[in-house]
Amino acid sequence: MTPPSPIDMKTFWTTLGQRATGMTIVTADSDEGPTGFLGLSASHVTADPATMLVSVDRKTSALAGIVSRKHFAINFLPADAGKVADAFGGKAGLSGAARFTDGEWTTLVTGAPVYKQALGVFDCTVADIVERGNISIIIGTVAGATSRSDGEPLIYFRGKTYTGLGA
Repeated sequence: MTPPSPIDMKTFWTTLGQRATGMTIVTADSDEGPTGFLGLSASHVTADPATMLVSVDRKTSALAGIVSRKHFAINFLPADAGKVADAFGGKAGLSGAARFTDGEWTTLVTGAPVYKQALGVFDCTVADIVERGNISIIIGTVAGATSRSDGEPLIYFRGKTYTGLGA
């Protein structure tokens, strides 16, 4: 059993919002077709072997595809992908395969959808799932990767989306 948090949820989210993070789309293939969600918690675990993790709220419909197909892709969004972020973040009122109508999509190794315009992509096979609170932490071994040498990131900071680094 997880002990209660010593801080309230508002303080937690406000403090976490002080960290700028690149916006990602986490995708998988499922029995119903491609699925995915806007993920802000993608992170590397180790480089040897290349391993990534994502945190997924258990209410997220894409979780079933990740668990059943045992794969996922982490797509790092470019600055001009605000419309894609809105689609996967629920702001456009789309769900399921309808979220994949903007942009071009392909696959790398596992069959998980890959956003062709992404700055970088890690295509992963599920290695472990850790349950904590209301989320599942999905740990994946990188099966494939691709990256671009141009472009600026789409960034999330203090509850807002920013395009590029502003340098």
